[in-house]
Amino acid sequence: MTAAIQRRLELPEPHNAEKTELHPELNRAHVRFIGVGKTYNGRQGPVAALQGVDLAIQRGEVFGIIGRSGAGKSSLIRTINRLEQPTSGRVLIDQVDIGGFDEDRLVALRRRIGMIFQHFNLMSAKTVWQNVELPLKVAGVPKEQRENKVRELLELVGLQSKHTAYPAQLSGGQKQRVGIARALVHGPDILLCDEATSALDPETTQSILGLLREINKRLGLTIVLITHEMAVIREICDRVVVLEHGHVVEQGPVWQVFGNPQHAVSQTLLAPLQHALPEELQSRLQAQSTVSDAAAVLRLQFTGSAADEPDLAALFAALGGRVKLLQGGVERIQGHALGQLLLAVSGSALSTEQLRERAGQWAQRVEVLGYVV
Repeated sequence: MTAAIQRRLELPEPHNAEKTELHPELNRAHVRFIGVGKTYNGRQGPVAALQGVDLAIQRGEVFGIIGRSGAGKSSLIRTINRLEQPTSGRVLIDQVDIGGFDEDRLVALRRRIGMIFQHFNLMSAKTVWQNVELPLKVAGVPKEQRENKVRELLELVGLQSKHTAYPAQLSGGQKQRVGIARALVHGPDILLCDEATSALDPETTQSILGLLREINKRLGLTIVLITHEMAVIREICDRVVVLEHGHVVEQGPVWQVFGNPQHAVSQTLLAPLQHALPEELQSRLQAQSTVSDAAAVLRLQFTGSAADEPDLAALFAALGGRVKLLQGGVERIQGHALGQLLLAVSGSALSTEQLRERAGQWAQRVEVLGYVV
């Protein structure tokens, strides 16, 4: 933990025993969850929202938390600023356990952690300027400093011309930009995003994600983002964790989880981004080749583990005969080529097994789906 952050939070230096207890590679973690559990009292008895969560979020990264409804995403992110107190385990920020913080330390902590919400949480009777300025007024910041800060932040989020407007006069994207500016007023080290784009249309979502990327790079913030939208994770995150029933079921770099999801939940969440077999083709597909001119249908998957994009000209030449691209595409995530291609190969001198072997020189996974005339 840096001396500046230490002074801001008014914390003692962490005890050496605390440091030696953790693995050396985890000492650099900005946020650390150690065996975190959270149980709520429901009508039918205790409900476990989080169970034994172990995670390390590095300083300056954009970290995504994804899962289905009820997976525990919101409960987890809210333990970082102690809006939720874990039932078990510990949450460490810069290696300091925040579990025992008194009210004064919690106030100092929360000023170092900004948070933006799905539904903006703006005050309808206050202007854009007043909404952004309010946390500074509450903190007793002098007027001149408040004005300079609000002006700077409205310029950052592109709302200089809207400073006198009220929330009812703004679009959804503009409201979220106000929320982002307000979350940054205290110069936080961590920014929490709770479904920040879920209420926005796709075009506006892209602009907000672009703004968050810019903030991450310009200010060096650690951003922790929860969402149920895999497309958002793909667009902005460095690493991702998948939650299911309060458990971590998968985690890793975004390209790795997207390219080769291991858990059924990850595969289900990723399904909308995958190209399903077209219905028209599915109806014509046969398990066995019944005529000599039948085309073998191959599905090639690229998981990102290869160094380069597939050389399609070389691939088609190696398969021989007539090769048609039926569907698919390859994209780059974090410098890795991911995607899938659906090919129909006819008139080749190669057997089905040989076609599979040849295609396997370019793709990490090859499947023969059947045959079509």
